[in-house]
Amino acid sequence: MSQISKQGLSRRALLSRAAAAGALAVAGAGFIAAPDAAWAVEVSNVSEHEMATLLQMARDIYPHDKVGDRFYAIAVKSYDSEEQKQAVAEGIAALDAAAKEAGFEDYLSTGWEADRVAILRRIEDTPFFQTVRGGLVTGLYNQKEVWPIFGYQGESYSEGGYINRGFDDIDWL
Repeated sequence: MSQISKQGLSRRALLSRAAAAGALAVAGAGFIAAPDAAWAVEVSNVSEHEMATLLQMARDIYPHDKVGDRFYAIAVKSYDSEEQKQAVAEGIAALDAAAKEAGFEDYLSTGWEADRVAILRRIEDTPFFQTVRGGLVTGLYNQKEVWPIFGYQGESYSEGGYINRGFDDIDWL
């Protein structure tokens, strides 16, 4: 029996893939959770498969080993809207089609990062890819909880500017 149902990725298939990859799990209808952390994202307009694919896509576009999946989930949550529903469905379908052309079941089932990046390169000129990539710049990096991971102290204007706060911090050199 195929692990892909007519509606998309079956719950059992996603759970087995998540356990193997340490990634995401569907905890209920319209609900994706991390098996190894305390976070979840509820989806109402896009499917669980589409949201899980967006999360993996975000990780592959801007990979940071020290940044948790919950921050990527926050960054792509805005695509779970009525306005974005059709664009996401069409974009994920195109991404999955590119994965099939490369010999994989779909984008999520592509195990190696290098293979997923090669698939992304096939669609990098599409409006969907460019929209997601551009949205991640602010969606991911504007989260104050992420800043310490990168050593960014935040804005300094309110503290007298960088001359008084951080100008000579060069402990990384």
